[in-house]
Formats: sequence, C-alpha cells, structure tokens
Amino acid sequence: MIKETKFRSVLKSITWRFCATATTFSLVFLFTGKLDTAIKVGGIEVFLKMLIYFLHERVWGNVKFGRHEIQPFVIWITGLSSSGKTVLAEKVVEKLNAKDLKTEHLDGKTIRHLFPATGFTKFQVNEHIKRVGLLASRLESKGVFVVASFISPYEESREFVRDLCKNFIEVYVSTPVEVCEKRDHKSLYKRARKGEIKNLPGVDVTYEVPKNPDLTLDLSNQELEKNAEKVVRYIKKYL
Repeated sequence: MIKETKFRSVLKSITWRFCATATTFSLVFLFTGKLDTAIKVGGIEVFLKMLIYFLHERVWGNVKFGRHEIQPFVIWITGLSSSGKTVLAEKVVEKLNAKDLKTEHLDGKTIRHLFPATGFTKFQVNEHIKRVGLLASRLESKGVFVVASFISPYEESREFVRDLCKNFIEVYVSTPVEVCEKRDHKSLYKRARKGEIKNLPGVDVTYEVPKNPDLTLDLSNQELEKNAEKVVRYIKKYL
C-alpha cells in the first residue's frame, strides 16, 4: 500500500497552481503582447481561483447528493468440515477486493493456531468462536469487511457474534455430510467414525443448523463463481 504524505500533496497543489497560472500568463502575453497586463491577469487569476475553489469545496462539503457512506459487513460462513466454506470465502474476498473494498478473511485453519490451548468440546468451541467474533466486530468498526469461514456448529456462539456486529450476514453452506465426507482429503470423517478423533460435527456431535440464515448455499457441485456472486449481490442490497 502506498501512502502519500501531506508534504507531497501540498507540493503537487503548488506546482499545479504554478503551471495553471503560467499558462494564463503566457496566453495573455501572447494575445496582448503586454507584459504588465499578463502579470496583473495572472495575479488576479491566482487569487480568484483560490477563492472560488475554497467556496466551491465548502458548498459541496455540505451537499449530501451523490455521497454515500459504505457500511462494512461481517459475512459469517458456517457449515460442516469440507463443505466448501473456505473456498467460497476466498472467492467472495476476491470479488470484494475487486470493488476496492477493504476486506479481511478469517478462517478456522489460519486462526486456531493463535489460540493453541483451545480444545474442541462444545464449551471450548463456543468460546473460540466468541473470541473470533469479537475480532471480526472490531475490524468491522474500523471500516473493514470481514469474511469469516468457520464450522461454528453451535447456535449460541453464532448468535453471540451476530449481536456483536452492526451488519452481520449469516451464510449457511448446506452441503450434505455424505458429500463432505467424500471430498475430505484429511480423512477427518473416517478417523472420527473410527473413534480416533472426537467432537467432529456431523459425526459424533451435532451440527446445529442455522434457524434463520440470510443465505443458504449448497456447494455439492462446487459452483463457486455462481454462489460467491449470490453473496455479493445480497450485500449490494444494503450498500
């Protein structure tokens, strides 16, 4: 990211003003042949244009027409393991970035290492999601769109996050567990069914299906472009 300093901005304004005045001076001298007239017109032009620009900006600064403040959203994508949450989130982030919207992607695979002591019991999962929700809400308050992709299997913690955020959209990825299990390259489902790992939603603990999600998407066919566009179109209704 490139940030322009105030000094650079002021210097650009001064050099532009100099070029504009020099142009006016040259044109007047070219048409009249009088140096003193060109100097006077150039001086008057500098003063008048600065005054007009100041008044122009003050007036438009108080006009609301055509000005719209974009409110950021927290897009919470929930669903079973291997349902397609992460790839959907990545595609949504890509589309939001293309619209020059500041966006942050929070994902279960990349966030959990920040809380290494967090386990997988219902209580621990809920506490983890609440912590992530707090982070998402803070980013939202700073004008950042947040796309969060977490299994987040329990209604309690999802509603907690909803209450924390000003603009919250819950996207339920409803891909059936049978499809999720077939595409599970980490063999989590297979290991859970053998009892090698515990607390996997959809196998030995219940995944609490969202009661009133804003969007429900089945990614069985991995139609990422189509489904990501659905999410973006939904957000645009409120922008």
